Amino acid sequence: MDSIIAEPLTAEAFAPFGDVIDAAGTPDRIINQGLCGRFHDRARLDFGPGGRAGLSVFRAEPRCVPLALDLLERHPDGSQAFIPMAATRFLVIVAPDAGGGPGRPRAFLAAPGQGVNYLRNTWHGVLTPLEPPGLFAVIDRIGPGPNLQEHRLEGRWQVVLP
Repeated sequence: MDSIIAEPLTAEAFAPFGDVIDAAGTPDRIINQGLCGRFHDRARLDFGPGGRAGLSVFRAEPRCVPLALDLLERHPDGSQAFIPMAATRFLVIVAPDAGGGPGRPRAFLAAPGQGVNYLRNTWHGVLTPLEPPGLFAVIDRIGPGPNLQEHRLEGRWQVVLP
């Protein structure tokens, strides 16, 4: 089994797959009588034709590492953002497209206070919290038609922490 070492989640490294949602750097605007910094427009949300934004809440069981990677999925009609509702870490697993299927996966370790937005049609792993409660706000496409493609892996990959 080949190991994928999870790397720190940074905006630069993750850019081909989507957006890091966090409050890094200096706020774009100061609002609310000077008491709040607004980090503006942090994700390229995309809901495709005939779709609209939906906000759901997911509760996922925490996983252990090393993690056997057995499934990747993508959403051809819209982006999908995951924002933790607790300051906990989670794994972000992505892969480039390789002829209609996933290429070599990459793994990122999201630090407390980071979320992600997967761009439309990006291969990604399932929600993988490492600590409880595994509670996430999810913003994605609500609309007609199938918006999920799954690709089962043959047990070739495992994700490990550095």
